[in-house]
Amino acid sequence: MIKRTIYIGTPSYLKLKDQQLLVQDPNGSEKGTVAIEDMALLVLDHYQITLSTQLLNQLQSHCIAVITCDSHHLPFGVTLPLYGHTEHSERLKHQLEASEPLKKQLWKQTIIQKIKNQEALLNLYNRVAEPMETYWEQTKSGDSTNTEAKAAQHYWKYLFPEFQRHRFGQGPNNLLNFGYAILRSIVARALVSSGLLPVLGLFHKNKYNPYCLADDVMEPYRPFVDKMVVNYVNNNGKTNELTKDVKAYLLGIATQDVLIDGMQRPLMVAVTTTTASLYKCYAGELRSIKYPELD
Repeated sequence: MIKRTIYIGTPSYLKLKDQQLLVQDPNGSEKGTVAIEDMALLVLDHYQITLSTQLLNQLQSHCIAVITCDSHHLPFGVTLPLYGHTEHSERLKHQLEASEPLKKQLWKQTIIQKIKNQEALLNLYNRVAEPMETYWEQTKSGDSTNTEAKAAQHYWKYLFPEFQRHRFGQGPNNLLNFGYAILRSIVARALVSSGLLPVLGLFHKNKYNPYCLADDVMEPYRPFVDKMVVNYVNNNGKTNELTKDVKAYLLGIATQDVLIDGMQRPLMVAVTTTTASLYKCYAGELRSIKYPELD
C-alpha cells in the first residue's frame, strides 16, 4: 500500500485518537482523521499548529517524517526517530566501516545516474542533450573531475529558457526548492527505515548538515521533481507564489511512478529500494546502488 502525505496549512490542534491522527480546528471541532499506519509524511505549514507528545511518539514509532515549514512556506525542518530498523546497531556498523574507495565508487554511480536522468529529461522535452552523454561517460571515482557541475551548467541552460538556478531566485526556483525539500524528507525517512544514519554521507560532509547522506542519495531523483516543475510551468506559466494548489501538486512527487530495478514503482517505494540496496553495498552484498531511470 502506498503511504500518504498529509498537508496541514491552517491553525489546527493535532492529537492521537484510536491510533489515528485527529485534526481539530481552534474551536475544537473535528476536521478529519487519518490512520497513523497509512502515513509517511506529515507537513505542517502554519505557525498555529499544536500537536500532542503522544501523537508525536506514535508518528515516530511508525517512522513518519514530520516536516515543518518556515515563513516562506518552504520545508525547514524534519523530525524522525533515532532508529527505524530492528538491526540498527548491526547496520550502523557496516555504514561506519565503509571504506573511502567504496564510497567514491558509490558516489560515481550516483552522479552517473543523475546525469543520465537529466539527459533523459532534456530529450523528453526536445532540448539539447548531446553533451550530457559525454559528461556521464567521463565521470570518475568520487567524481574527481566534477562532471556533476559541468553537466548542471548545460542542463539548467536548456531545461528552462532564460533561467538561473538560485535558492531564493525568481520562479520556478521556489517550486524546485519546495519539491527538493519534500524529496529530501522522503529520502531521509527511507534511510532511517533502512537502519542507516542520514548524517554520514558518501560525498557531502558539511559539519552543519545533519542529512548529508540524504543529500547524496536524492541526487538521481531530482530530475523527477524537475519534470513536475517543467510540466507545471508549461501549463500554468512561472509563478513566484507557492499557493495551496501548487504545494498540493508538488507533494504528489511521492506517488509519481518511476522505473527502478526493471519495474514501475511509486517514487516513495523506489527510494526505499535505493536505501535498502545502499545498505547491501555497505555490507558487501551488492556492488551497485539501485537508482531510478527517467523514461
